[in-house]
Amino acid sequence: MRYPDGGGLTADERARREQVRLAAADLIETGASDREVARRLRVTRMSANRWRRALASGGRQALVSKGAGGARCKLDSSQLRVLQKALDAGPAASGWPDQCWTLARIAEVVRCRFGVEYTLAGLDLLLHRIGWSVQVPSRKATERAEAKIAAWKDEQWPVIKRGRRTWAPGSASRTKPARA
Repeated sequence: MRYPDGGGLTADERARREQVRLAAADLIETGASDREVARRLRVTRMSANRWRRALASGGRQALVSKGAGGARCKLDSSQLRVLQKALDAGPAASGWPDQCWTLARIAEVVRCRFGVEYTLAGLDLLLHRIGWSVQVPSRKATERAEAKIAAWKDEQWPVIKRGRRTWAPGSASRTKPARA
């Protein structure tokens, strides 16, 4: 799936699939069986049968591509560019003190700037459309004392993480411990 394009098929891919369906219609109209249509066009018999039923009920028009699937985006391309710039500016530019975008915060930005409501799941899809992905940030506290952390790693951590003595016999068995 191509996230920046919104996923799904490109116009060329949809046109190619439509040509396959119309070729199937030609074969069906000449009396070919579903099995024959499937073999010649390299599709499943289920698809051939579905196309046969669509052709019988709605004619060739029923096999024509209906365009891209899914719901239309509530924002137009200029609004998507504005949203992209707002996200690139960071949460602080939109009034949040820390540098962490959440779906709820982005939903608030979209609602305030464009007057459009999105569910969090719908907003996740919208973010993928403009090339963003939901990530778990690696957070570091602003009040970190790097010098104290380095000193703790040098002094305390070796004591805590002392290795196992390799010279002593050992056994993982509870019922038959190793003899010394």
